[in-house]
Amino acid sequence: MYSRRQILLAGGGLGVAVLAGGLLKQLNVVSDAEAAETFEVNHTEAEWRSLLTAEQFDVLREEGTERPYSSKLNDEHRTGTFACAGCALPLFSSTTKFDSHTGWPSFWQPLDNAVASHVDTSYGVVRKEIHCRRCGGHQGHVFDDGPPPTGLRYCMNGAAMTFTAA
Repeated sequence: MYSRRQILLAGGGLGVAVLAGGLLKQLNVVSDAEAAETFEVNHTEAEWRSLLTAEQFDVLREEGTERPYSSKLNDEHRTGTFACAGCALPLFSSTTKFDSHTGWPSFWQPLDNAVASHVDTSYGVVRKEIHCRRCGGHQGHVFDDGPPPTGLRYCMNGAAMTFTAA
């Protein structure tokens, strides 16, 4: 049996969660389209865990971030294509890669129809999260401090990608 205090505390917590969700929608931080987003490639959590390394699972499925300068793809300079480690969809061409001196592979433009985005408000900062449009795997974030011609910096996790030389 629950006490009146437990019920009131639980109800209050639920109320705060509902109000916060409504506030996020009102502020356009979470859109209806983002909430309803579906992907062509879907797996259960257990299937993803069997398909990916522990680091890939952390980044792609739990929106983790690898340590800066830890990915060999940060120093990959050959001609080729960077693809999603979750579903092999080509995401970036090496022709758009540049050294951002941030410790993560950076690009000024993705391939057409390769990525999607949504607003990320974690850590008290508003950022644009980038994910694979086919499997929803988290890749990183995009910032507006990149080089011409786009002025964008797609700061990606190397653990979320594979590289195939041309």
